[in-house]
This record gives sequence, C-alpha cells and structure tokens, in this order.
Amino acid sequence: MNGDPFLSTTYTSVKQQYLFLYPLRNMKVSPLAFSILSFAFTVELFIGTTAAAPETVLDTSGHKLRTGAKYYILPVLRGKGGGLTVSSSGNDTCPLFVVQEKLQVMKGTPVTFTPYNSKRGVILTSTDLNIKSNGTSTTCDKPRVWKLLKVLTGVWFLSTGGVEGKPGVDTVVNWFKIEKAHKGYVLSFCPTMCNCPSVCNCYTLCRELGLYVGDDGNKHLSLSDQVPSFRVKFKRA
Repeated sequence: MNGDPFLSTTYTSVKQQYLFLYPLRNMKVSPLAFSILSFAFTVELFIGTTAAAPETVLDTSGHKLRTGAKYYILPVLRGKGGGLTVSSSGNDTCPLFVVQEKLQVMKGTPVTFTPYNSKRGVILTSTDLNIKSNGTSTTCDKPRVWKLLKVLTGVWFLSTGGVEGKPGVDTVVNWFKIEKAHKGYVLSFCPTMCNCPSVCNCYTLCRELGLYVGDDGNKHLSLSDQVPSFRVKFKRA
C-alpha cells in the first residue's frame, strides 16, 4: 500500500474497456508470482473482515435514507458551489454528466438510491447501490442511472446512461457506495457485488469520488487520484 487515503486496490470481475483491466486467466504465472497474488488476496480478505460494519445513512434531519426516496446531494463545506446535478457538456446532448452547481443556493437535481439488496428499505454505508437522477428535462433520452465514463488517462467522470440493477461484470461501472466521513459522507466506487470467480481475472480501482474541473469549466464528480474526496450530505427533496 502507498499510504494514499484515497486509494486502495480491490479485486473484482470487470469487463469494461475504460477501467484498469489486466486479465490473467490465459497467462502463464510463475510459482513466485502466484504466491504474491495469493498473499495479496489474503491481505484483501483480512482487511475486509476487519472493516467496520455498515451503518444506516442519515439525512440532514437525522432520518434514515430510504430506498426510492428523493434526496439532494449537497456539499458539507459551504461557499464553493451547490448540490450535484446533471448537465450536458459542450455541444453534445448526451450523455449528461454529474456536476456541481456553481451557485451555493442551488440544491441540484434530486436522486434516488437503489441498493444491491433493496429488501431492507434503507440505505447502508459500504453497500453497492445505483444512483439515479430525477426531474431534469433534457433532449438526452439515455437512462438517468449514474455510471463511470473514461474521459482522460486516469480520470473517469460520472455520467448518465447506466443500467439499474442486473449486477454483473457488464454493469460494474454502475455501482457506487456511500461511506462515512468526517461531518458527512463520501461517494465511492468500489464494487463488491460481482462475485469474482478468481483473483487472477482482473482488478479495478477502488477510490472515493471527488470534483475534477473539466475543459467546460464545470466541476465534474469524478474518479481520479488528482482530486481530494468530495464530502457530502443528503437532504430529503
């Protein structure tokens, strides 16, 4: 581990061209390399078993976040922009990108959360979930489910066009998590619902999301080691 609090590596089954993928199934692996991989996997399992148990996510009123209910995602730190919304970039109408409102008074676009296991009816930390924007009228007819979209080397923006539900290797870029942070929460990409059959198949980044200033001047919600985590809170719409 490099000590970076915003970066860790997790193993999962991913088949998307815009993630860091290194399939090893068809490669000849030396006994030494296999031992190293086995040790790394053991470390990951140990870390997973010692992590804090999931907690119920609370909104700004102290109420539990509910599956399917609408919430604004607002910044914990005030004065540098408003809530998260979706917007087109440049002359392109699709997809829509997840960006921060420029004015603090703007709450953004409400979203709904649908966890991998929605039977509980409440949203928990460290749990895979889909995020879907609501209420914005545009000419883009793609689904409003959030997904990762690679735009630069080492930078992925969050956009619409994802698939709700249907967990698997083809939908892995549609799954996110809410994690507890100081005086709020952070959104992260660290999918664990793919049931990777082998540690040797591939691996993907596991990182908290931050705001990256794009060429269009917007602060894009993104996955990158070039930005700090974006701490958020949730207000019932």
